[in-house]
Amino acid sequence: MTDPMLDVFFHPDVLSMRVPDGLFEKPASPLLAHQMPFAEGPERIANIRAVLERAPSAHRFRWHEGRPATDAEITRFHTPEYLRMLEDADATGRWLTDTTCLPAGGMRAVRAGAGTVMAALEAILSGQTRLAYALVRPPGHHAARDVADGYCFLNGVAMAAEHARDAGCARVAVVDWDVHHGNGTQAGFYARDDVLTISVHMNHGAWSPDSHPQTGEVDETGTGAGRGYNLNLPLPFGSGDAATVALIRQIVLPALRRFAPNLIIVANGQDASQFDPNGRQLLSMAGFHAMAALLAEVADATAHGLLIAQEGGYNPAYTGFCAYATALGFLRAPLDQPDPLAYYPEDAAAAAQAVAALIARHPLLDEGGQWRPEGA
Repeated sequence: MTDPMLDVFFHPDVLSMRVPDGLFEKPASPLLAHQMPFAEGPERIANIRAVLERAPSAHRFRWHEGRPATDAEITRFHTPEYLRMLEDADATGRWLTDTTCLPAGGMRAVRAGAGTVMAALEAILSGQTRLAYALVRPPGHHAARDVADGYCFLNGVAMAAEHARDAGCARVAVVDWDVHHGNGTQAGFYARDDVLTISVHMNHGAWSPDSHPQTGEVDETGTGAGRGYNLNLPLPFGSGDAATVALIRQIVLPALRRFAPNLIIVANGQDASQFDPNGRQLLSMAGFHAMAALLAEVADATAHGLLIAQEGGYNPAYTGFCAYATALGFLRAPLDQPDPLAYYPEDAAAAAQAVAALIARHPLLDEGGQWRPEGA
């Protein structure tokens, strides 16, 4: 029997954008002798691709060309006025927030990233594949309908969810395990019950009253028809494999089974890894592999397809290895590459306590961790 394949969508234009060096993720500081590379750079995606092409299971990945997003696809989720603002900023380059810079000509990469997510979605909707991975940048999940935030300009995951609904998918679920709260996606579907948004993230809170007022806390459950259909699962700083995998197994999988989506979209960040400069969690290759394998299992049972969109991951070396482990997990293939870095020990008791404490204070979870939207 032939091994299952992961269809990977990539466009070289995603590597074309580079933000000027500065204070890690902010403009240059006159106090520094040496400025730092901007956190969200092309190297991280180039290294993910290299590992996928060179690692032992490279034969399991089938490569496809992505494409730029059209205006019609973008404005299915984002407002026309917001798109015009981005195009205006693209002409000369502009810092849109303290951490979000669109350099001159950057829309070439931004459109390629969002459009490649759409190309991967189309492959699923047309029946060409059930499992598609868009290897893209810049990330998207912080971008709301008319707000840029956190390196994000176009929300490819949200665009794909809207397109899938228009194409006949009655219910779409978004599972976001980037280390940061998927606030833009949450905001986009906060009043709807046809898109279930689930975010597993470190408990960092809101970071801007303008671009990121959402806290990612458990009390942000949705409004109106969407009340109960936004499930935030914030973990304490330093939570590693055990706690995060437990959340997926105990809470996320049962919620997906109850919601019974036609399509599952994963906002697939690796910035929760042990050595990421932009996260404070301790996941290893093994943790990412286990999470993806669990999600693939429930997707096979409940959904017509599983769309994976690359989000964060800012250690340009270790991210590639963690992304490879995640890809093998989605294939439910064994992890065949040793972890070159992970050595922080797990605290099993602390992990169990973190999960139990989250369940106890969550308005949408019963005492066993089962999602109850009617509890909102």
